[in-house]
Amino acid sequence: MEKIDRDKVQEVLNQYQNQPVYVHVEITSGMYANHLNNEVFNVGTFMRNVQVEFVQGAIRGGKDGEYRVGLKLVNGGWIYVLGLTHYVINENNEFILHGFDHDGKMASALEISANEFFK
Repeated sequence: MEKIDRDKVQEVLNQYQNQPVYVHVEITSGMYANHLNNEVFNVGTFMRNVQVEFVQGAIRGGKDGEYRVGLKLVNGGWIYVLGLTHYVINENNEFILHGFDHDGKMASALEISANEFFK
């Protein structure tokens, strides 16, 4: 994975607009994070192979190397993921954006593909 280049990521987002795509969204504070530190509030979200169509994709931020990506859906709703730091287009032509915390652990993910992700 490469550190996010805002212009390149925006270019790829534009390629997925106005067509059905599958998304994977994952947000985590870390598996059992509060077992390691009882001050940590354990949170998470997991969505996989949800088919959507978005009319606008936008990347914002970049201060301190963290970005946010929003997808404005055709029905007017939004998918919004914060804390993204790296991206890659893999061998399956899946657009993968991940956010890694200061310890190198994945904290957020937004993945977009024209095809379903491996189940």
